Amino acid sequence: MARIQESNFGATPFQKLLGHSPEIMDSWSRLGEVLGKDVRLSSELKEQVRRALAQENGCEYCKAKGKPEPHLFDEKTSIAIGFTEVFLKTKGDLPDSIFHVLRESFSDEEISELCAFMAFTTASQYFGAMMKLEA
Repeated sequence: MARIQESNFGATPFQKLLGHSPEIMDSWSRLGEVLGKDVRLSSELKEQVRRALAQENGCEYCKAKGKPEPHLFDEKTSIAIGFTEVFLKTKGDLPDSIFHVLRESFSDEEISELCAFMAFTTASQYFGAMMKLEA
């Protein structure tokens, strides 16, 4: 059971916890939609990154959606997952060398999008963990 009661606003259990402040819930949801869709990076790559983050960020709701699926990885996804693993191990204190590796396969625009997606997803997963959002 979550630590607070669900609100009457929102379509998902996550949104209903944020729905106590509908403006925050709406803005959070819109940003999540933008970051999750195909922009410079594919939504499939970002879904694998989300799954990798979920395994370490403590949200049972997020973990329940599954682990990364290596059989679906292309080269770019493999590199993004490696970057994600370093991010998780270093708690975001990434060495410059990891960005040198990223630049071999990703443009600056793609790196910016990947980092924004990872930061937002981590914040979402931390919120779920703090609220004890269950699967």
